[in-house]
Amino acid sequence: MKDRILDANFPRTLDQRVYHLGLRAGEVANRILTVGSPSRAHGIASYLDPAPTPFTLTSERGFTTITGRYKGVPVSIVSIGMGHPNADFFVREVRECLNGDMVVVRLGSCGGLIDVPVGSVVVPKGSIAVTRNYDFDFATGRSDEPPYRTSKPVLADSTLHDAVVDALKRTRPVHITTPIVDHTLNASADSFYSSQGRQTSFPDHNADLIERLMAEHRDLGTFEMETFHILHLASCWRPAAHASATDAPPLSRDATAPSIYPAHPPSTQADIPDVTATSAGDHQPLKPPPRIRAAAAQMVFASRTSQDFITPQEVASIEAWTGRAVLEALVGLVIQPDRLHEEKGSVWEVVQNGEAEITVPR
Repeated sequence: MKDRILDANFPRTLDQRVYHLGLRAGEVANRILTVGSPSRAHGIASYLDPAPTPFTLTSERGFTTITGRYKGVPVSIVSIGMGHPNADFFVREVRECLNGDMVVVRLGSCGGLIDVPVGSVVVPKGSIAVTRNYDFDFATGRSDEPPYRTSKPVLADSTLHDAVVDALKRTRPVHITTPIVDHTLNASADSFYSSQGRQTSFPDHNADLIERLMAEHRDLGTFEMETFHILHLASCWRPAAHASATDAPPLSRDATAPSIYPAHPPSTQADIPDVTATSAGDHQPLKPPPRIRAAAAQMVFASRTSQDFITPQEVASIEAWTGRAVLEALVGLVIQPDRLHEEKGSVWEVVQNGEAEITVPR
């Protein structure tokens, strides 16, 4: 039996690790590329600078975080799995580990709803949520309720969106000729099957779902399962001061039991960050307040119009290109030094001969 967790509102371990991702302050950078699969995360991490050695942590819940530097700029690559719930764990728990601004680009696969070939890359201008309506009677189909509900669109950060598009165009290999699409809307569903109009043996009442969605949103281009929730949390987050806990922190390390790759020690930052404040010594409130900026890049693996599916060889080529492009977009986005998390004691701190090397924050 695990030790008792004292704070059920936002559980942390004794050494201040968040409950599901297993991270603590100084182990995740302000600029973040998030993906679904650990293999994709490790592939993209091969582009990181050799020094400092990238820090890798895998939590008991299956989240993998790799933090290092790309062209000298601190970045993190976080594998979160699939769906809105995992995206929620990711955004909320990383936000509580960081001072300053948080910049996120989601890189993942998608289904194409427009007439573009598999292997195309879509950078959506925004996203809607498509959710199964549990008040609909799926067993009989007789209901006054619609079987699926859709949200209003939420927009990507326009500057970050344009930076991703520009980086994709600048880094596209000559042998890749599939288009980059940057003007469409994404739909994030709560199911790979029912809420995306796929037919199975279940009575999902979704035969006309795609047709209905396309009629409601003429610019709809892709289906996947994470982008909306990331954009939604980014758009609605507002920093607020949190009173310091008077009780002792949670006691159990077993709640996350993170596996840390032995080539790099963990962060030595022991304090919980005040997300509203600068990381400078005076810890004054940031003005303007910190924010979360988010965008997405989506690789079309399946065409819902032609029913084509991408080949493994095409996947490898597209992932290599888009992974590097998103890193380029992230490091090219300027963040003022007082809006960055503190470097001292972090896993991206550059150390030479036992002494920290002076670096220029970006």
